Amino acid sequence: MTTQQIQHVKFTWGIVAQLDTITVGSLFYNRLFEIVPSLRHMFANPMSEQSKKLLGMIGYVINKLDKLEDIIEEVEKLAQRHVKYGVKNEHYTIVGTALLWTLSQGLGEHWTDEVKEAWITCYTTLSNAMIAAAQQPQVAA
Repeated sequence: MTTQQIQHVKFTWGIVAQLDTITVGSLFYNRLFEIVPSLRHMFANPMSEQSKKLLGMIGYVINKLDKLEDIIEEVEKLAQRHVKYGVKNEHYTIVGTALLWTLSQGLGEHWTDEVKEAWITCYTTLSNAMIAAAQQPQVAA
């Protein structure tokens, strides 16, 4: 990611972070389940709790975007936990679609082509790292 893309993602995430967590999470999960209803069974927690976890994790990663090497191990562990939940490689594309749609709804006029491209690059970078980590053999703890 370029410095400019990181700035776009951080700035626009700052806008999203000001919004109600439950509202943003509901937009995301409703869109996700609209795209692929069969994914609903993967989420046992109440959606309010799930929304807080999702937005907390995204916020954490976004804040560290300019130092990805500091969190890549955490991102890889997250991916390995997702495997245990039944997440498949193709789910990352679906989640990305729902995330981009949610951001476009929440950002309104701030959702420009340049911002969209920055978010696509960000999500692709992170999801590719997660997919690669998910394919690694699991080490017993």
